[in-house]
Amino acid sequence: MKNAAAEREKELKAAQQKLNQAKSKADAFNKRLKVKQQEADAVTLELEELKREQTGYEHQIQAVDEALKSIQEQIDHMTTEVAATKEAVRVVQEQVAQQKGFIMGQEREIKEKSEEANLLREQNNDAQLKIKELEHNISKRKKDATEATAKVARMLAENDWIPTEKHLFGQPNTAYDFKNNNPKEAGQRLKRLEENKDKLERNVNRRAMNMLSEAEERYNDLKKKKRIVENDKAKILETIEELDQKKTEALNVAWQKVNKDFGSIFSTLLPGATARLAPPEGCAALDGLEFKVALGSSWKQNLTELSGGQRSLVALSLILAMLLFKPAPIYILDEVDAALDLSHTQNIGQMLRTHFTHSQFVVVSLKDGMFANANVLFKTKFVDGISTVTRTTQAPEGNVAKDKRHRQN
Repeated sequence: MKNAAAEREKELKAAQQKLNQAKSKADAFNKRLKVKQQEADAVTLELEELKREQTGYEHQIQAVDEALKSIQEQIDHMTTEVAATKEAVRVVQEQVAQQKGFIMGQEREIKEKSEEANLLREQNNDAQLKIKELEHNISKRKKDATEATAKVARMLAENDWIPTEKHLFGQPNTAYDFKNNNPKEAGQRLKRLEENKDKLERNVNRRAMNMLSEAEERYNDLKKKKRIVENDKAKILETIEELDQKKTEALNVAWQKVNKDFGSIFSTLLPGATARLAPPEGCAALDGLEFKVALGSSWKQNLTELSGGQRSLVALSLILAMLLFKPAPIYILDEVDAALDLSHTQNIGQMLRTHFTHSQFVVVSLKDGMFANANVLFKTKFVDGISTVTRTTQAPEGNVAKDKRHRQN
C-alpha cells in the first residue's frame, strides 16, 4: 500500500510511453498508407489510360483487318487479270518474234543499200569539194590578177621611177635581178612584216600619238612655268641676299652705335672704367656679342670678377645704350640705384641729364644723389597718418623728374 502510488505512477508513465509509441507507429502507418494510396491512385489512372489505349488499338486493328481484307480481294482480282495478261503477252511475243525475223532481213538489205549510198555520197562530196576547190582557185586567181593589175596601176601612179627603170626589170647584175632576188620571197617577207606590224598595232595604243602631243604640250607648259619659278626664285634669293646685306649693315650700324654709347655711359657711371661689346674670338657680330669690361687698364675675363654693383652698372649701361639707339619720349625707372653706392647714384643722375637731352625720365629713388640732378622733385611723406605729395622745382631746364618716397613705420 505504501508503494501503491509510486507503482501506479510508474505504470501510468509506462502506459503513456506505450501510448506514445503506438501513436508514432500509427502516424508512420498513416504516412505509408497515404503513400500507398497515392501509388494505388497512380496505378488506377495508368490502368484506365492503358484501357483507353487498348480500346483505341482494338479499333485500329479492326480497321487494319478490314483494309487487309479489301486489299486481299484486290490482289485476287489482279492475279486473275495478270494470268490473262500473261497469256496475251505470250501470244504477242510469238508474233513479235516472227516480225523481228522479217525486220532483221529488211534491215540487212537496208544496211547494204545504205553503205552503197554512203559510198556514192562520199564520192559525190569529194567531187563537189574538188569542183569548189577549183572554182575557189579560179576565183582566187582572178582576184589576184585583178589585185595585181590594180596594184601595178597604183604602183605606177605612186612611183614615178618605175617607167624610167622598167627596162631594167629582170636584167642580171642589177637591183632588179629577179633570179637572185626572188620577188615571191620578198613578197612573203613583206607580208610577214605587215602581219607583225598589225600585231604590234593591236598591242599599241593608237591614241598614244594624241596623248604624246598632249603630254608634250603639258611638258612645254611645265618647262615654261619652271623657268618662271626659277626666275622668281632667283629674284627672291637676290632679294633675300639684299635683305641679309641690309640686315648685316643695319646690325653693324646698331652695334657700333650701341657699343659707342655703352662705353660712354659706363665710363660716366664708373669713372676710370671702360666697357664695350665685341664678338667672340674668330666670330662675327651676327654670331653674338660679349661684354668686355676694363677697370683701369685691366680687362676682366668674366663678369663674375665684378662686384654686384658693377654688374648692375653694366646692365643699366647696356639698357640705356639701346634706348639711346631708338629713344622714346618718356622712361620710368623704379629704384634702379637701390643696390648702388651714393657716388654711383649721383653719376646715374648726371648721365641721364647729359646723354638723354630729348627724353623725359620719371625716376623713383630714395637716395639724395639722384635728387640733386632732378629738375622737378615730388616728395611723399606721412602727415598725421595721411600720405601727402609736395612738388619742388629745382631748375628751370632739364628733362628728369625724380620721386622721393619716405617710408614711415
